[in-house]
Amino acid sequence: ASINGHNSCTECAKTPGNKAIERDLEANGGVAKGLAADLQASLHLITHRGPDDTGIWISANEQVGLAHCRLSINDLSSAGRQPFHSSDNRIHAVVNGEIYDYDRLRHECETLHNYPFQSDSDSELVLALYNIYGAPDFLTPLRGEFAFVLYDARQGAQRIIAARDRYGIKPLVYTRLGSKLLVASEAKAFLPLGWKPRWDVRAIADAGWMFDNRTLFRGVRKLLPGHYLDITEQGGVQQVKYWDAEYEDKVGPLNYNTRPRLIAFAQSKPETRTIDEMVSGVRERLVEAVRLRLRADVPVGIYLSGGIDSSAIAGIVTELARKEKVKIGNEEATRVTCFSVAFPETSGFDESRIAERTASWLGVKTIKKTVTEETLAQDFADAVFHCEHHHFDLNFVAKFALSTLPREHGVKVVLTGEGADEHFAGYPYFPAEFLREADEALPDSPLSQNSDLRSEMFKAVERAMKAIWRRAGATAYEDRPASPSIAGVGATAMSDNLLAWHPTATLFAPWLQTRQGDYDCRRTVLGSHASDVQARMRSRWHPLHTAMYMWNKNSLANVLLSCLGDRTEMAHSVEARTPFLDHHLTEYVNRLPPSVKLQYGAGSENGELGPTWTESSMALQSLNEKWILRQAVRPYITDELYKRKKHPFLAPTRWTKDGPLHRMFKTLLTPRAVEQLGFVNYATIQEAMDIAWGEKADAKAFRLLVYCGAWVTLSQRMGIAKADASDWEATI
Repeated sequence: ASINGHNSCTECAKTPGNKAIERDLEANGGVAKGLAADLQASLHLITHRGPDDTGIWISANEQVGLAHCRLSINDLSSAGRQPFHSSDNRIHAVVNGEIYDYDRLRHECETLHNYPFQSDSDSELVLALYNIYGAPDFLTPLRGEFAFVLYDARQGAQRIIAARDRYGIKPLVYTRLGSKLLVASEAKAFLPLGWKPRWDVRAIADAGWMFDNRTLFRGVRKLLPGHYLDITEQGGVQQVKYWDAEYEDKVGPLNYNTRPRLIAFAQSKPETRTIDEMVSGVRERLVEAVRLRLRADVPVGIYLSGGIDSSAIAGIVTELARKEKVKIGNEEATRVTCFSVAFPETSGFDESRIAERTASWLGVKTIKKTVTEETLAQDFADAVFHCEHHHFDLNFVAKFALSTLPREHGVKVVLTGEGADEHFAGYPYFPAEFLREADEALPDSPLSQNSDLRSEMFKAVERAMKAIWRRAGATAYEDRPASPSIAGVGATAMSDNLLAWHPTATLFAPWLQTRQGDYDCRRTVLGSHASDVQARMRSRWHPLHTAMYMWNKNSLANVLLSCLGDRTEMAHSVEARTPFLDHHLTEYVNRLPPSVKLQYGAGSENGELGPTWTESSMALQSLNEKWILRQAVRPYITDELYKRKKHPFLAPTRWTKDGPLHRMFKTLLTPRAVEQLGFVNYATIQEAMDIAWGEKADAKAFRLLVYCGAWVTLSQRMGIAKADASDWEATI
């Protein structure tokens, strides 16, 4: 098999172009120039991921090809150019992303193991650690966001390893093409290598693209977060898990009574740390995560919204720069540059005024991108092409537009707040699972003491959440019978929340509806988790932690970190760094009791509620989301933000008829274009087009247009064949 690894990376200086490629091929005996041309064409399609340099290496036996395009972040000299090669020229790698704590790890490799580094690039640590520890142990010290392909050509140890970071911050997809295995950051890179894309209609209809390793394209798979591919001649291609999230057991070990029958029972496992200790633990780890992510040989900025997460990052960076003289990237400055997005004020979704007040309080510079309806219409197709999947909202187009700002102002790296809601229970669908069971880790908390209150709040919150879904144009599943699952009733209920944005069956063509039958998509959600994980969900983890695990493995990895993360950022050659997804921080937070993430506060003062919470129940409003995070970052944020409820980053869904978006979708979603997809019912789109606009716009209908608009765009941009019954994958 030929392994063609296309990864964008983060370091370089000049652009050597074809001469550099020719040098690599000459060193390789001048072979495989045809493959080199194909690889160069692949790099051209993802050059946005690394416009500063390219490099190609092909093994002497023409069995392995590595291609790389670079975004210069650390070590701007030519020494940081990829692919990397070991000093004995027997191990080779292309690395995408950023490895943190580089200085300490490099020092250990040099002093304890005498490893001879050839550059000052953090990416070279992948080669060094593999050389020292081998697989899988070399993955343990890696801290950050990364995707890489490594080829070990040593006699008797020949293998290829393709790995992805713990949360899937960086993308990595693969497919088979005849005898070849192709690996890339984006599927479009496969096109010059002979890949002919077809729709995976089953993955679209049963939501598999969002929950397991499938994509929208037949035969193209995502490498799962926290996994690596181990490829050998003897073992073929095996996917191996090297890391997973874990949570504190909700009960202690089994005890046995002293009576003759020795009945086993589980006892509660109370938390022994004080609140102050837990708050300090969060603060220390978050500050360290931010500090490590400021290291760069280029300027570093921040994406600043009106929320607590990005504002806390901005506050911590400001304090590190002013009090500890920590450099912000390559700048010895005390004012970090922040970038914000603004929607029309009348939409109810604009947070830019709050972001401006935060920036003023911190004394930092803020640059605003105003996203109008014209912006959304103009950027829709390009944003979809870069994301390679559909999405329920136009927020990804706004993120695409925002990401033009950093490069326009000479900034290649930004810090973002992604990952906080996922680990501190910030979303409105977490409270029901929090209330499903008492938190025995804090048995003296009000909701652990008062089961009647907790039960009544649970019912009220479930009703409120369904109302929130309906107002937002999502699907609120009403009293569906629980599908049999070893994961337990809480996991089944969370599956409904995760599927709220999945298109209903009426969107699909009649033949696909027939093939799908009465399939319950909750089976897809639950089936994406191994049986041992489902067992932990049922018996070991509190339901809140089960819900958080499911969200992080599904929607975070496959949607948020894609179309609201890497894909829309790297479309403009911007590297985003996510301190809240530092695994040293998350592993600590995961072990904290549920009641410090969501805290009951009846009668407590809430700040501005925003569109999500305004009409919600008092039960939902009485739960303070991300409570311990608020305490940990209190020194770095304003009073306004400390009291403010979570506002999801969503785009408006109500737009005028005959406006830019209406005209764009009418032009895009013609009968011919929709029917060319082969799996969509045009009558449904026609009906949606009639009711999705104006003051009485149907939000659900608007979202159907957004889904289908993405599919038509991908069909046209990538040349995807019309789907038919043969595109239904018999096996997953």
